[in-house]
Amino acid sequence: MCGIVGLFLKDPKLEPQLGAMLSEMLDVMCDRGPDSAGFAVYGAGAAGLIKLTLRGPAGTDFGALGEQLGHPIIARDTHGVLSVAASEEIAVRAKLASLAPHIVVVGAGSRMELYKEVGLPVEVARRFKLEAMSGTHAIGHTRMATESAVTTDGAHPFSTGPDQCLVHNGSLSNHAGVRRKLEREGLHLTTENDSEVAAAYLTYRMRGGDSLGQALEHSLSDLDGFYTFVVGTESGFGVLRDPIACKPAVMAETDGYVAFGSEYRALAGLPGIANARVFEPEPAKVYFWDRAA
Repeated sequence: MCGIVGLFLKDPKLEPQLGAMLSEMLDVMCDRGPDSAGFAVYGAGAAGLIKLTLRGPAGTDFGALGEQLGHPIIARDTHGVLSVAASEEIAVRAKLASLAPHIVVVGAGSRMELYKEVGLPVEVARRFKLEAMSGTHAIGHTRMATESAVTTDGAHPFSTGPDQCLVHNGSLSNHAGVRRKLEREGLHLTTENDSEVAAAYLTYRMRGGDSLGQALEHSLSDLDGFYTFVVGTESGFGVLRDPIACKPAVMAETDGYVAFGSEYRALAGLPGIANARVFEPEPAKVYFWDRAA
């Protein structure tokens, strides 16, 4: 079943409230996906720096690991955020793999931080203190595992490119064939989840020169199945439903924000929702909002 939420803020005055708004939306979607949850937040960045979101076993001493790496790590429960100069990223990743092979890099980018864990979404959000986070936009997911085991690796979002992540409700029927093609093209997929295949497909298309909108358009012919995608990038987020659009989806737009939810009740607590333009995204139509536009 699964639940998806997303927020794109147009009004900078709302940015300190981003985490609190998304947290409430995620909580409402608990019963659509009670086994695990995750979210990606696009917050402040600094020129020339890359954020690496790390995940380790419970009890990982990120402070000590940061000292070994020569870079401080901001710890959030089982995750930590390591900021390094873009020119040092490859060397730091190699050193991290040598010092702590049990640590997984779940996301990277100039602005994106990505967190996910097993457990009720309301508890996952609290563990990572989502309510206190600020930023310009964010996406989240509550998972009901149907195609794989309940694991943190299988939780959404999936990130396969810098500042890019995807959450998905639905199922792809040709993901095995697409996976083989992507692996031949040099993309490394770490789980059996078809949603990671969708994320990697978009990365592949964008590496080839597509904009996100063009990549989503191509997915309509290259990805078979039923799906709703919400995708985050460094400067915005996009939405796409398959041509049948059997998965529920609703959006709301005001002067202050654009919001997405699998059901309207995820949006009901947002400020100004009574005066929002509320609509169901059309099948096979790409929606994208970009701060750089």
